[in-house]
Amino acid sequence: MPQSWNPAAVRVAARVLFRQPALAVPHLEVRDVGCLDFAALRAAGCEAVIFDKDNTLTAPYAAAVHPRAAAAVRRCVDAFGAGRTAVLSNSAGTPDDPGYRQADALERSLGLPVLRRREKKPRGFESVRAHFGCDPAALVVIGDRYLTDVVFGNLHGTLTVRTQQLTTVGDNRVARTMGILERWLLAVLRWRGVRAPPHRLLRSAGRFVVDPE
Repeated sequence: MPQSWNPAAVRVAARVLFRQPALAVPHLEVRDVGCLDFAALRAAGCEAVIFDKDNTLTAPYAAAVHPRAAAAVRRCVDAFGAGRTAVLSNSAGTPDDPGYRQADALERSLGLPVLRRREKKPRGFESVRAHFGCDPAALVVIGDRYLTDVVFGNLHGTLTVRTQQLTTVGDNRVARTMGILERWLLAVLRWRGVRAPPHRLLRSAGRFVVDPE
């Protein structure tokens, strides 16, 4: 089930480019979710984790967790509990998912809630607020896309973690092209010295990275 056109992301991209470029810069970048120490995140004061789906937990548009992410999901649930861990996707749980069939399948596969909402990232924070009911600064948003996942988290004051894509197999041409453009944009922003927005846990970010198993 490929994702449909996301005009909100295009509008936010223009905002990032011309007014608030720091919104696209993550607080932390890792190879994949297996590189994160979820127990350390919890000990530092994080209260809940929000995962992107495609190319973060699963292959593009797949329902089963990717082998490189499976152990990390278990560690995350051990640290935070299934009730404080959720999936926020721009495919499953959105209008691109008729009857929320893919969201239902993903919940059965992962054992985690998939948040339903009418708007895609970088919009749709209301579903996060309703589900967790805590200070956004205590949330961690993890995903592979700069202009959706990272911007979404930074817009609302969460800690943001960007992962590399798990695979390009199965991804559509638009998504691949956008990924290339996003990486080019971030290279330019970093060359200009643009940094991620302030966050109270930023000084501790190095403690959250481990060698993958």
